[in-house]
Amino acid sequence: MLTIQKIDPKDKGQVRRFVQFPFHLYAGHPQWVPPLRGEVEVMLDPNRHPFYEHSYADSFIALRDAEVVGRIMAIENTSYNKYHDTQQAQFYLFECEDDKAVAEALFDRAFAWARERGLKRIVGPKCILSSDGYGILVKGFEHRQTMTMMNYNYPYYSELLEGLGFEKAVDFVSCYFDVPNLKLPERIHRIAERVKQRESLQILQFKNKGHLKSWIGKLGQTYNKTFVNNWEYYPLTQNEIDFVFKDVATIADYRLFKMIVHGDDIVGFLLGFPDISAALQRANGRLMPWSIADILLELRRTNWISLNGAGILPEFQGIGGNALLYAEMEKTVHSRGFEHAEFTQVAESATQMQHDLVNVGGELYKLHRVYQRDL
Repeated sequence: MLTIQKIDPKDKGQVRRFVQFPFHLYAGHPQWVPPLRGEVEVMLDPNRHPFYEHSYADSFIALRDAEVVGRIMAIENTSYNKYHDTQQAQFYLFECEDDKAVAEALFDRAFAWARERGLKRIVGPKCILSSDGYGILVKGFEHRQTMTMMNYNYPYYSELLEGLGFEKAVDFVSCYFDVPNLKLPERIHRIAERVKQRESLQILQFKNKGHLKSWIGKLGQTYNKTFVNNWEYYPLTQNEIDFVFKDVATIADYRLFKMIVHGDDIVGFLLGFPDISAALQRANGRLMPWSIADILLELRRTNWISLNGAGILPEFQGIGGNALLYAEMEKTVHSRGFEHAEFTQVAESATQMQHDLVNVGGELYKLHRVYQRDL
């Protein structure tokens, strides 16, 4: 018998079953990177996650004969709906066995949850914070997931969703670069130099991690203003900004954070992260003393870099800032000895950025699709 159970975030046993399910579903899968269990637990807890200061979410598991066979989170982001003047629900953390009946039961419960709140459409996978990954993976299953910056799933997921009447809302592409063969056209470097001379824009050169930490507050504010025209944007609260960036400076390599400054203000950024996916797979979702030590070692020995979080304030776009960021990052990835780079999840609406990435030798090798369905 198939039943749907709502998770009580105060019930540790229920939360544990919700968090544990994908570890069972993807056990031994070479491309799946486990999330940190504690981070998922916080995501479910209204008392610990700042999203719940303004919005709502509930999570559900599907049980067959007391065994978990699927899960889903249903979300009402009131800040997003107010900003976009819409009545949208979201879903996230969807995991399911290859069983249409299970998927249908989970989504029927999510649909009912949304309708009870007067919402007219459901979209996802889309997380409670815009800093998390989007979509169902529909291309690139042979490639390892990049840390927890994006989702990994089995190929049958898109079939389950489309069988339930979901249609494409937007695609996000990720681009691969073979770093030893990466060489930007000389015109990019000329544009970068011209921008510095004519537009009074400079790349902030961090001296050490402490110097980077002193700028994190301004970076958070700029991040919140950069994506105002994006499909997924909504204005983050200060507590949400602090939540997103609280651990960034701790694990970040200050040499991989490129920020454009105009006077004392950050007006653009391109953030690089050493890919510690292999260490996260070995940790299997648990931060133990040995796994923390392994992650710190992986930060130094990995030959992969993930480029994520690129943006320029709208009022500074179109004057060559992208060239300045690309030129500076190229110098750094070569000097650090990286062999592989991935530019993660660029929305299909960002046509100029996609064009730029392909023009400098990038391969569009992963595709994540966000789905939607009217209720």
